[in-house]
Amino acid sequence: MLSKAMQNLIVPLGLVVISSLPVAHGQDQNSATSHAKSLSRAFRGAAENAGPSVVTIRSKFNLNRDDRAAAMNELLQDPRFRGLFPDGRPPIPLPGEGSELGFGEQVGSGVVIDKSGIILTNNHVVEDADEVTVRFSDGSELNATEIKTDPSSDLAILKVEAPEPLSAARLGDSEALEIGDWVIAIGSPFELEATVSAGIISGKGRGIEKIRRGRLLQTDAAINPGNSGGALVNLDGEVIGINTAIASNSGGYQGIGFAIPINRGKWVARELLEFGKVRRAYLGIRIGELTAQAAKQLELPARAGVWVLATVPGSPADEAGITSDDVIVEFAGTAVRSPGDLQDVVEQKTIGSSQEVVVMRAGERLRRQVKMVALPDEL
Repeated sequence: MLSKAMQNLIVPLGLVVISSLPVAHGQDQNSATSHAKSLSRAFRGAAENAGPSVVTIRSKFNLNRDDRAAAMNELLQDPRFRGLFPDGRPPIPLPGEGSELGFGEQVGSGVVIDKSGIILTNNHVVEDADEVTVRFSDGSELNATEIKTDPSSDLAILKVEAPEPLSAARLGDSEALEIGDWVIAIGSPFELEATVSAGIISGKGRGIEKIRRGRLLQTDAAINPGNSGGALVNLDGEVIGINTAIASNSGGYQGIGFAIPINRGKWVARELLEFGKVRRAYLGIRIGELTAQAAKQLELPARAGVWVLATVPGSPADEAGITSDDVIVEFAGTAVRSPGDLQDVVEQKTIGSSQEVVVMRAGERLRRQVKMVALPDEL
C-alpha cells in the first residue's frame, strides 16, 4: 500500500511519477545487490579467517583385533546385511575365506584450538581408533600422538607434534548467539575438504539421544557425514560450535544439523588437557519436568523450574537442605526451566566452589548454598 506522501504526489505529477518508477526500481535493485555483496564478503571473510584452522581427520581401525573381528564376523554372516549388496557379497573378505579382514577407515573433521598442536573434534570420529592422521589445509599430515575422549559430550582432544606453530581458530562466545544469526559450517563432508556451507542458528538448547550430556545448537547450514568435528563459525570468523550430528531419514543433509556450543567445548578441552577426563559437578537429586499436572499440584506455573523428586542422602543437595517437591527455579544466577537446563549449568561449575540455588517450596522462595562436588565414577 502506498504511503500518504506518495498518494499526494501521484495526483499532481501524473505520468511523471510513473515514468520515474524504473529509476526508483533500479535504485532499489542496486541497494539490494549492495547488501547481498556485503553479506557475501562477510561469508568470505569468515571462511578465510577460520578455514586454515579446520583439519581433516582420518581414523584407522584394525578389524582383525579379536573384539572387532568377532563383531565383524557376526555382521558379515547376517543375511540382512549381505542382502544390502547386489550379489550378496560385501566388498571385504568373508569369514573362512582365508583372508584377513584388514582395516576400516572413517573420515571426519577437527578444529585447531591451540597453535602448539591441540585439536578439538568429536569423540565418535576417533573413538577406539588404532591410528589417527590429521591433514591440514596446506596438505601436510601428522599422526596424533595423544588422544583424550569424553564420550558423554561426544568431544575429544588430539595432540600432534607440529614442527611449526599451527593456525589456531579464534573461539567465540556461544552464549551470545541468537536464533536467526548467520553461521557457516566448515569441514570435510564426503571427504571434500574445506567445504563451506551457510545457514542460520535454527534453535538452541536442543537435546538428542546420541549425546548424553549437554545442550546443542541447531542449524540449517548443510552438515553431512564427514562434517563431524568441524567448525560452526559466526560472521566474525569465530568458532562458536563443533558440528556433531544431523537429523535425517536418508543419512544426508535435510536441513537439521546440530553443533556442540563452543563454550562447552572450551570447558571439556580444559578438563581433558588438565585431568585426562571431564570432572562433572553434581547435586545428587532425582529430577523431573514440571508438567502442567505437576505444576498444578505444587501451585506453580508449568515449566517454572525443575521438580525435585528425591535427594540422595549425603549428596551436595541433601547437605544444602534441598528436599523432595522443591522446585529449583534458579542456579548460580541462571534461570532453569527443564532438567536439561539444570544439568547443563550444574556440571560445568568449578569443583569445590559454592553456588546459590533458588527453590520454591510451598509457595515460598528460598535460597540455599550448595558446595560443588565431582560426580563419583560409579554414578
